[in-house]
Amino acid sequence: MRKKIMSSLLALTMVATLFTGCGAKKDGGSANESGNKNIDKLSVYFVPSREPAEIVTATEPLKEMLKTELAKEGYDIADVDITVGTSYEAVGEALSAGTADIGLIPGGTYVLYDDGAEVLLTATRDGLNKDFDNAKDWNDGKATEASTNQAVSYRALMIAGPSEKGQALAAKVNAGEELTWEDLDAVNWSVMSSSSPAGYIYPSLWLQDKYGKGITDLSHAVQSDSYGSAMARLAAGQVDVLLTYADARRDYAEKWSSEYNRAASIWEETNVIGVTAPIFNDTVSVSKNSAKMDDAFKKAIQNAFINIGNTEEGKKVIAIYSHMGYQPAKDSDYDNERAAQKLIQELNQ
Repeated sequence: MRKKIMSSLLALTMVATLFTGCGAKKDGGSANESGNKNIDKLSVYFVPSREPAEIVTATEPLKEMLKTELAKEGYDIADVDITVGTSYEAVGEALSAGTADIGLIPGGTYVLYDDGAEVLLTATRDGLNKDFDNAKDWNDGKATEASTNQAVSYRALMIAGPSEKGQALAAKVNAGEELTWEDLDAVNWSVMSSSSPAGYIYPSLWLQDKYGKGITDLSHAVQSDSYGSAMARLAAGQVDVLLTYADARRDYAEKWSSEYNRAASIWEETNVIGVTAPIFNDTVSVSKNSAKMDDAFKKAIQNAFINIGNTEEGKKVIAIYSHMGYQPAKDSDYDNERAAQKLIQELNQ
């Protein structure tokens, strides 16, 4: 009898041990009832290419979308924290430090911080009905509109505003005349941080190609903290030219009249005076120094963002960056961006 009792207890102990073992993951994590791995917090950082408050509001639904999609991939996320960095560099540094798990950053920022960040995806955007090498061709007084074609690259534009100096530059361009360096150096410029592709890097390459000069050679260049504040300065005549993505005027056409109090439309009062070579789209990158990032989780993040971009609700959220969807990317996609960064560093020395 005693032997039977001991045998039964031993069998129960083995069964209990078996079920306890089923709840453990090989990496030391724990599975919940669904078998998914639990992650307490996922930190997602955005660059301040729009007003930070606007980005935070627009991306709020992304929290639940990521939780839902990652749950399908085998990960239950307790909290998704969304942060807008104070600068493009701040987001790159957060990825390098591992305080950011995921960063939605431009290619220029990615290649500066690729020692601590890994690209997973590139964004696709609506193409535009205007995509000309010649600045004059953009200036028909009509709105730039989206096309049905998806694009993996975009242009940077130099846009002259309604100020007297801005209009003088536009008049020369629209008359088919070449701008001189003296023309450009005499006006006030709004530029973005030095890792911004559209707001700094590619326009600087454009200046180097045409005039043998860079942004640092301009006598009157001020850095804006966002494209929104830059556009407001342009409308107020505080700057004559701004550097931005094509075509940022679509995002500010309504504010041009309602908030910036301009009488005529943005399409009538602004003109393109310079167009850069195409720029590869933004990235979804992850931190190489986040303890959460193994190959399986990176693949799950890839799938989650692609799936979000394929839904109408997801498209509404990522539209804050003019993203329409995502496709897998590799590090070598940004080799041209590295060449651009190298030249920028040489120009700034």
